[in-house]
Amino acid sequence: MRDDAAAVDIATSKRARKRDSLFLSARLRIGSSDVVHEVRVRNLSSGGLMAELEQVVEPGTPVALEMRGLGEMTGSVAWWTEGRLGIALDHPIDPARARKPVGVGKTTPAFAKPLMVRTRR
Repeated sequence: MRDDAAAVDIATSKRARKRDSLFLSARLRIGSSDVVHEVRVRNLSSGGLMAELEQVVEPGTPVALEMRGLGEMTGSVAWWTEGRLGIALDHPIDPARARKPVGVGKTTPAFAKPLMVRTRR
């Protein structure tokens, strides 16, 4: 017979990483496909993320993602349900890098600058 308390402790420890709730876009490739999906990332931690995607993807499927501030990452689908999927990353990341503001300095290329810049009065 299984010890339910032990199972809950294991599940809790797997989800113990701090997650940042956010709304960022990312580019996602599934498996060996060349098709790139634009997805919305809803939360992000050092070990994974949750994104919105209507396409059903089997757990264990390898994926590649690209996000501003983080670059390219690889991982695998941990779960999929009703238009959302969880991705376990192959290597830990610093989620704070995804929140850093886009550069507005003199050396920042025009394509990387925000469309509108708030000025102080």
